[in-house]
Amino acid sequence: MEFEDDGFVLAARPYGEAGAIVEVLTARHGRWAAHVAGGASRRLKPILQPGSRVRLAYRARVADQLGSARMEGEGEGASALFDDPLALAALAAAASVVAGALPEREPHTGVFLAFEALVGALGFPDIWPAVLVRFEMGLLQELGFGLDLSRCAVTGSADDLVWVSPRTGRAVSAAAGEAYRDRLLVLPPFLLSAQGGLMSGDVGAGLALTGRFLQDFVFSAVNRPLPPARARLLERLKEAGRL
Repeated sequence: MEFEDDGFVLAARPYGEAGAIVEVLTARHGRWAAHVAGGASRRLKPILQPGSRVRLAYRARVADQLGSARMEGEGEGASALFDDPLALAALAAAASVVAGALPEREPHTGVFLAFEALVGALGFPDIWPAVLVRFEMGLLQELGFGLDLSRCAVTGSADDLVWVSPRTGRAVSAAAGEAYRDRLLVLPPFLLSAQGGLMSGDVGAGLALTGRFLQDFVFSAVNRPLPPARARLLERLKEAGRL
């Protein structure tokens, strides 16, 4: 089995004396793992960082075995964010969520394009937190766990939607949810409109919302918590006053 594709590195771990096992989100083939000879070398190690864009050539003698790959870096990759530790933490968090959430070897072109858009947004500090929330929303949708924010689950009205049911993932209006507000998740207004501006607390509410459903519907199914890199990002955002 052989193919070439564009991809983003999701994770890499040492293997043997000088190699690495690298997970990559590819444009047309989904999430793949491969052995990269020399992956621990000075030339390749900077390329094999989470979020780096690569061109890979994959090869395996048998389709269901771990194959090998040659990878070449494309663009600046993660190194472009070295002066912005918060954005770099966001890149690592998004990569770890994708690595843990996507099934292996299933095409998910939409996730690749969304990840590409997120990487492009990380150079803009004022907007990337909102893009990250929307990215996680889209990932849930791609995996079949999309939230229904179109109308109130109780009344059917599309007005004054301010909550989300943690059980169903459906929106709830202010009036219908008031008596149960302690059990509901906050729905930040910017998720209801493409032109919605960010208000204080919106990013925190958005990440709490997506985090709840990623944990309950995706990661709990494989008996794993949300990735530590995502928790570290939340801590950094809180310290920076961005939540």
